[in-house]
Amino acid sequence: MNTIEKINEVIDMIRPYIINDGGDIEFVKYEDNIVYIKMNGTCAGCEFSDYTVKEVIEQSIKSEIDEVKEVININEL
Repeated sequence: MNTIEKINEVIDMIRPYIINDGGDIEFVKYEDNIVYIKMNGTCAGCEFSDYTVKEVIEQSIKSEIDEVKEVININEL
């Protein structure tokens, strides 16, 4: 399994929790050991989205895939 497949596998494990809160998470790309995602639905403008990205999504991905350095929400760029 390549890195992108692993990233999508972890995202698929997290997705039900995000959907339960009225949002969704979309994998955009993996480049230079950074995962780029897009938060959709209510998560796109939520004041807690930074927390969700860094403390839930980033930590989950980094715990499973050593080479990932960071997760960036493109909504925040």
